[in-house]
Parts: sequence; C-alpha cells; structure tokens
Amino acid sequence: MSAQVETSREHAHASTQLELSIVIPCLDEASTIAGVVRAARESTKRLGASAEVVVADNGSDDGSQALAEEEGARVVAVAERGYGSALSAGISAARGRWVIMGDADGSYDFARLEPFVQRLREGYDLVVGNRFQGGIEAGAMPWLHRRVGNPVLSLIGRRFFGTPCGDIYCGLRGFDRRKILELDIRSRGMEFAIEMVVKATMKGLRVTEVPTTLAPDAEGREPHLRRWRDGWRSIRLMLLYSPRWLFLYPGALLVFFGALGMILLAPRQRTIGAVHFDVSTLLYASLAVVIGLQAIYFFVTARWFGIVEGLLPDDPRFRRVLGTVRLEVAMLAGVVVALAGGGLTIYALGTWSRTGFGELNYPHTLRIVIPGATLITCGVQTILSALFLSVLGITRRAAPRGAEGPASGRS
Repeated sequence: MSAQVETSREHAHASTQLELSIVIPCLDEASTIAGVVRAARESTKRLGASAEVVVADNGSDDGSQALAEEEGARVVAVAERGYGSALSAGISAARGRWVIMGDADGSYDFARLEPFVQRLREGYDLVVGNRFQGGIEAGAMPWLHRRVGNPVLSLIGRRFFGTPCGDIYCGLRGFDRRKILELDIRSRGMEFAIEMVVKATMKGLRVTEVPTTLAPDAEGREPHLRRWRDGWRSIRLMLLYSPRWLFLYPGALLVFFGALGMILLAPRQRTIGAVHFDVSTLLYASLAVVIGLQAIYFFVTARWFGIVEGLLPDDPRFRRVLGTVRLEVAMLAGVVVALAGGGLTIYALGTWSRTGFGELNYPHTLRIVIPGATLITCGVQTILSALFLSVLGITRRAAPRGAEGPASGRS
C-alpha cells in the first residue's frame, strides 16, 4: 500500500475521530450483550464524551449482532477466531482517540467508566482495572485464578517488566488508541491483554491502574477461558518477551555453579560430611557449564533478533557491546578455548601412552579429559554462535536507527 493511501486514510480517520470508543469482543453473548451496550452508552453520556460502542463479533450465531445494533452499537465482523483477534479488529475499526475495552459477558461494570476516562484525560496511555482492589463478587472468579493464577502472572509482570499493574489479566481497561496500535500486539488469544501491558511498559508508555469490580458470568454461560492452555500461553509470552529471565539468568547460574564445581573437583575428590564428590559430579558440573553457556548465547541472539524485528525495545548499551565485538575476535576467542581443551586432551593421551595404551586410572584421567572436552565444546559453541550472530547482522537494515549488526558489522 502506498504512503499516499496510508496518509489519506489517517486524515480520514482524524476527521471523524471521537473522544472515546467502547470496544467489546463478542462470541455468542445474546443473554448479556444488550445490557452491556446499554450500560456503556449511558456511561459515556454521563461523561459528556463524544463516543461510540463497537462490538467486534467473532462469529456469533445466537443473534448477538442484531441485539447489539438495536442498542446503538456498531458491529464489526471478525472472521479470525480468538479473543485477541476480535479486539485487534475492534480497536483498528474504532474512531475514538481513546478506547475502553471490556468483555461482553456482563462481568465488568460498564456503568462505571469514569475512573478510566479521568486517568486518560490526565495523560495516561494505558489504564488497567484492578479487580482485587475494586471487589470480586462471590463466584465471579475461580479460587485457583484468584489465589494463584492472576497473582502469579501479575507478580511475574511486575518482576520481569516493572509494570505497576496488580491485576495484569483484567480485561477492562482504557488506552490511547494510536499508541496501542503502534505496539503491534500479535497475540490472538486471551494473552492479548498481557502482551498489551508488557509492551506498553517496555516502550515506556504511562501505565496506571484503577479499582474495578468483577461480577459472575450470566447463568448458563459457557466460559471462553481455557484455564491451563491460556495460563501456559500467558507465561510463555512473558518469558519470550524477557530473554534475560528465559536465558541469561538461568544460564549465568549454571555457568557459575558448574565452573565452581569443576574448579573444586578437577584437582581431587572432595568430601562433605559422609558424602564424596568425585568425577561423576565433575561430569555434571561440566554439563552445567556447557548448557549454561549455550543459554547465554541464546540470550544474545534472541535479544538482538527481538530488537531487529521490533519485538523488543531498542537497547543502546546492548548494541554498543555487540558493536565492539568483531566476528574475527569472537571466533579467535572460541579457537583459543577449543585449543586449550585440545591441549588437555593431548596431555591425557600422553598419560595413556605412558601405560602402553593399556588400562587407565580412570578417576585421574577423567579429571583431565572432562575439563578438556568441556573447553572444546565451549570453544566450538562460541565460534558457531559468533557465526550465527553474523548471519543475523546481515538483516541490520531492519534494526532501529543507529543500530549496528552484531559481530559481522565490521567483518
């Protein structure tokens, strides 16, 4: 699509822009959709806002569309299934400067949108509801979600990304439409809400929360949330957007403790109390070093790829570190490490030759062979990772302004 067409569309959107759009995803919500739309419209009237209600219908076959239109909503048909798909389409179709989104099942109170609009008018970019502060009615949230799922996910969000939200999964929230669209949220399921908070925080948008309430779903309504699948997908999303926690920190711990174990056990057996630590433990310490180093290299490549593809925010310090490492230097370091391992291997062969290549003192020999094999493996890992970063560096034209490709930038 040409730039002129895009510009004309933006101008057309600006000329018809309202202050507020209420976006409601819907899938077979005939029992509640009319009341939800009615409450939303009454709330916007009290606020004195120029507003609309947009129902993003995800293929309802119970007449939800007609009921919504009768109450004055604009219905947008969304063919691609999924909570996130419906919201993405509804937000894109909205004409308001600000958007308030919420579910169509009657669990959220659309009659009390004032706190959300007030925060938006104060200049916040994303205002998330907090059901734990506002009140959760009996039977509105399963015990496992209330005591484990939501608190754990919210804790991960605060710890990994620094978000201020205490209820990261709350579906009632308001935001600046243009800024949220710029986040390029890609989730198509229930994790859409979490990706919005995560990316908004990572991009430095002004995020806050306000108390809201949660009521039970309408009687007989089949929940759309699938507990274990959606919970895992939410955790997976947060891990993928935090390579430090997924790769770097676990990898660094493995390398540290593995190297410590090798340093202690390579010279001789160690005893703590009645427990003897010997070459078997040395072997597992070696394994920890190898796996940990690979995890660290995964962090570097995942972080760079995320920046290049716009999945993660730019990090000038990270780019600066990579920019100072030439491909040849990284490969030379790998060669030196591998050669050191080769030297230990040759020494072990010499020890074997002195026995006429006969039976060995295995505990003694393995204290040489295991560190040697570990160094060879780590050296080769370093060389291959440097080459892979060099390949990623070929796509550096897609990186943020000023970014230089890793390793290959000077090769």
